[in-house]
Amino acid sequence: MESAIDSTNSTGAADPPDLALRWSGRWTLTHRILAVNILTLLLVALSTLYLDVFRNRLSKERTHQARMETATAVAAMGHVPEENWPALLATASKVTGDRFRLYGRDGSLRIDSWQLTGPTYELRDPKTQKWTKDVARALDHGFNLIVGARSRDDYVEPPVDRLGAWPEAVRAIKLGRATTEVRNAPDLTPVISSAVPIDGGILLATDNDRTFTKTVRKQRTLIVGAMILVILLSVLVSVFLARTIVRPLRRLALAAHRVRLGRAREVKVPRLPNRSDEIGLLARSVSDMSQSLRQRIDNIEAFAADVTHELKNPLASLRSAVDGLDRVDDPELRRKLMAIVREDVRRLDRLINDISEAARTDAELLRAEFERVDLGSLIEQIVSSWETRREKGDARIAFARPRKDTAAVMGKPDRLARAINAIIDNAVSFSPPGGLVEIAAAHVGDEVRIRIDDEGPGVPPEAREAIFNRFHSVRPEGEKFGRHSGLGLAIAQAIVKGHDGEIDVHDRDDAPSGARFTIRLPAADRE
Repeated sequence: MESAIDSTNSTGAADPPDLALRWSGRWTLTHRILAVNILTLLLVALSTLYLDVFRNRLSKERTHQARMETATAVAAMGHVPEENWPALLATASKVTGDRFRLYGRDGSLRIDSWQLTGPTYELRDPKTQKWTKDVARALDHGFNLIVGARSRDDYVEPPVDRLGAWPEAVRAIKLGRATTEVRNAPDLTPVISSAVPIDGGILLATDNDRTFTKTVRKQRTLIVGAMILVILLSVLVSVFLARTIVRPLRRLALAAHRVRLGRAREVKVPRLPNRSDEIGLLARSVSDMSQSLRQRIDNIEAFAADVTHELKNPLASLRSAVDGLDRVDDPELRRKLMAIVREDVRRLDRLINDISEAARTDAELLRAEFERVDLGSLIEQIVSSWETRREKGDARIAFARPRKDTAAVMGKPDRLARAINAIIDNAVSFSPPGGLVEIAAAHVGDEVRIRIDDEGPGVPPEAREAIFNRFHSVRPEGEKFGRHSGLGLAIAQAIVKGHDGEIDVHDRDDAPSGARFTIRLPAADRE
């Protein structure tokens, strides 16, 4: 079924220009939706990861730089007299911008470079800054929450400036090596401090590294720009999805609405043959459904017209005979008229029964639950029934029964019996008196073939399709008028097609004359 739905229309028409797709024609809707969501999330995740890695790497570089500057100052102090240390630290402070503080063994402050050079950096009050800085700090907080960054302590100058007020200095004495610490200034810029032991004391360097924050925020600005491009890309992809999903769905909905209204003889539903996604499958399903619906409506209209035509003949004959009964006094003539009335009533009854069966055949097969049917056993029962009621002069029937369960199909037994019986009835009707009707059933490849041969005049090539039309009126010579309704072969064809089979007729190739009806049905064991 899926392959039938996926096929293009019979005319080979391509997609309408406004619904045609090029490189994405074979993408499913799931692929497109996932692509949009994954692309956006992936870019956000990669951008966030990049900024976090960049900030951490920059922070390590700056703390390493602060530690090296402090260690360099300590090394230089070891090469000059102690009385020259203040001048050395003042010079280092001007060069690096750090604030150097030397604490003695007792923890007291011995040298402060700012007392010699003045402040080399300024801790700015956020209240005095522009609103744009508030936005930047809010973004900083948001980014820290996203990446789960460890919160920093606030940098506060101790009221009493002693070594014990600086935890990194205390750790440096205990560990005997350099230690660093990063704290936040009031405006969230980092204050990097580095403590290095020196002759029982500690040299502490602090610096408000505003360049660090500027660099990180610059990278973040670039990433925000990239995110804006991502948003624009998402909008474009959304437009793409709207074009590939919403527009064809709207067109299909409009076509379905027109089909429901029934105001147009034929509604053209876009089939989208170049699309292999769910929209393409839906379009071809709706198109096939509308064509099938139109065909059924046409068949119903034609059937109603044929029924009306076929009922008029016996009704006209019946009306004429009934009217004649009132005007005829001759008993013999009245008897003949009554015989005509009875025959017309039987004819109407037979016609109505066949019409009723033809009308409900399709509906019954659509709702039927198929079962495994051994056609060998089924045909044997039909032939036995024919032999039981065979009249003098009727054709004989020969059936080459296949081995048990070798000619099995999935179907409805009573319907299949009705179809086969109709073909046998037709063969018997056209066979000469005492003629032979041969029946065979065999499993060939992935199908079961039923062959019914008669010894009649055969079917002309130009009439081989017409004989399956409803109310086909060609009958053998000498047959009593009205014995057949002309619906038998039409019902047989409908039953065979309802079982996904085919039926056709050709001349026999093994006899001077005669017709060969062949029914092909899917075998029950076919995958």
